[in-house]
Parts: sequence; C-alpha cells; structure tokens
Amino acid sequence: MTSLPRGRYLDRATPPHISTLIVLTGLGAMSMNIFLPSLPGMAAYFNADYALMQLSVSLYLAVNAVLQLFIGPISDRYGRRPVLVVSLAVFCLATLGCILAPTAGIFLAFRMAQAVIVAGLVLGRAVVRDMVPQDQAASMIGYVTMGMAVVPMISPAVGGLLDQAFGWQSTFILLLVAGLAVLWLTWADLGETAQTKSTSMRDQVRQYPELFASRRFWGYCLSATFASGAFFAFIGGAPFVGAQVYGLNSVQVGLCVGAPAFGYFTGNFFSGRFSVRKGVNWMITVGAAISTLGMIIPFVLTLAGAHGPLLFFGSVTLVGLGNGMLMPNANAGMLSVRPHLAGSASGIGGAIMIFGGALLSAFAGWMLGPGSTAMPLIVIMLVSSALALAAILYTILRERQVAGS
Repeated sequence: MTSLPRGRYLDRATPPHISTLIVLTGLGAMSMNIFLPSLPGMAAYFNADYALMQLSVSLYLAVNAVLQLFIGPISDRYGRRPVLVVSLAVFCLATLGCILAPTAGIFLAFRMAQAVIVAGLVLGRAVVRDMVPQDQAASMIGYVTMGMAVVPMISPAVGGLLDQAFGWQSTFILLLVAGLAVLWLTWADLGETAQTKSTSMRDQVRQYPELFASRRFWGYCLSATFASGAFFAFIGGAPFVGAQVYGLNSVQVGLCVGAPAFGYFTGNFFSGRFSVRKGVNWMITVGAAISTLGMIIPFVLTLAGAHGPLLFFGSVTLVGLGNGMLMPNANAGMLSVRPHLAGSASGIGGAIMIFGGALLSAFAGWMLGPGSTAMPLIVIMLVSSALALAAILYTILRERQVAGS
C-alpha cells in the first residue's frame, strides 16, 4: 500500500492527476513522429540525402536509450519532480534550436538534445508504480498510454498538413508551444511520488545485479524490446514506403504513419479494462500473438502478389493493437520485479527497448532504397514481433518450472 497523499489537481504537494501523466508521455510520442511527413522536404531544404535526415529518427532513439540509463537512477536519487521539470526545460530549448538550425548537422545536434523528453515516458511509468501495485499499475499505465496513443495517431497527419501549408519548421513550432504548456502543467500539478530515495548513485549501481539476475525482468524486458522494435522499424521505414513505394503525398503519408496508433489506442483500452482480471502474462502473450499475426498477413499476401498501401498500413494496425496490450503489462512487470528500483528498472528497461528500436529503425532505412518494395520492412517487423512472443512464452515456461520444482 502506498502512503502518498490523495492527489489534488494543480497541487504540487500531492501526486499528479492522470491527465498530467498522459500529456507528459504524449509529448514524447508527438516529438517522435509529428515531423516524419516532412523528412523528404527537410532533405531538400538542407540539401542533404534522405538517409542523413532519417538519422533524426535513429540518432534520436539512440540518445533516447542512453538517457534512459541515467534518468531512472537519477530520479531514484533526487526524485521524479525535479528531473521532469529540468528535462522539459531542456526540451524546449532544444526545440527552439531545431527551428533556427542553419544546417543539417546543427539540426541533428539539437534533434538529439530533444531526446531528453524521454524523461516523461520513463518517469511517467515510475510515478504510476510509486502510486499503485503491479496489476493496478498495468491497468493505470494502459489508460495513460491509451490517452498518449491519441497523439501519435493524429500528429503525423497534423505534421503533414502543417508541412504542406507552412513548411517543416511549423511542426517544431507546435512542439515548442506544447513543450512550454506541459512544463507549466508539470510544475503546477506533479508532486513528488518517490517515497524513498537512494543515498547515492553508487549504492544504486550495487543493486543492479539483483535486478539483472531476475529472469522475470529479462523476460518482460525482451518481450517489450522486440515488440517496440517492430514499431520503430515501421517509424524508420514507413515514410519511404509510403512516398517512394506507394507514391503517397505528405498528408497521406502522415495519415498512414498514424495507422498503428489507432490499434495501439484500442489495445491500451483492453489493458486498462482487463489487466487486473487476466494478469500481465496473459495480456502480453495475446498482444504478441496479435502483432505477429498482423505481419503474417501482408507477408503471405505480398508473396501471393497482392500488395498496396491499404493492405500494408491496415495490417500494421494489428501490430499497434497487439503492442497496446503488450507494452503496459510488460512495463508494469519490469517495474514490479524490484519495486524499490522502479525508476532504475524503467530507465534500464526503456534504454534496452529504445536502443533495439534505434538499430531496427536504422536497419529499416538502410534496407529500403531505390527500387525497394515494402517486403524488407514487412520481414523486419514480422521477425521482431515473433521474437516478442517467444520471449514471453519462455518466461511463462520458466515460471512454471520454478513453481513446480
């Protein structure tokens, strides 16, 4: 049971309202994909290759992963609130730098600095786990990310419209305005939730072997890593597939890139409703199976000669549905293995997830070139989803073996 006081909205002496956690995590999702329809235009603006501008995705994810290794432990040491406030302020400054960048290199430097917004995702989960126990945390994280899913569902379309009307800088102006608004809300509403704080970073590092020795932690972590890998591969390759393979314009690409978010929203709703009743392992298994099925369909039909944007992007919606069921439960499982290291578990697990996503995003971009079809991206996403299913099935098997011994 938590000893935290009852939350009151816009009272920074109490735990935050769920809406504050939604916008915190949603801002990170918005930063991830609102500018994707602008990538071809940005390449032309900076007179750079598309592959170079695509690094704004993969490098962002890589820095995102590294930061998560530190954000969680630092928040365990100093608290969730100060880390979130500082991170949001840095994000706003980095976004301004992106808007004013004169060259592609300077833009990429500020884009990497924007990755600090990952604090919202890492600590949003940790705050939930500070407040409630495991199965309830899975349910609450499901509702938080259900609200968050609305943002990536609509932001690529909004980004495409802004790009077409005002140019690529307009998407980053919107990010700056949103960042300032979320900074104010976090300052006003989010009270400290970390009830105990570690004495030093060194003491926390000494406890890492305890976390790393847990098969449950690795099972949940790898399942989430492979599931998110399928999504990040999609993020890295979908703009090319939409524009170059299927000939869609920036608005259409924005709408199609948002397709999996509709499924993710629905999957998060199922997590919120059923995680307490069914348990995290059941939800993860079903979610991973749905995601895998979602990529088997276009793989088989493409081999049979049937292909097109509706088939590809429609099938990816199933991946979003499965991930929406899997991710909140896998995250709650990771954070519950050692509750006193919830911030560290969120950061380390998130870093592994994002680093894997960065590799797959870059790999997807590398595999797609002149004359490519959608098949390389389909295969990457299929294999990644299937590995997520294998990871949770192995974890369940190990749990049964230990329980039976």
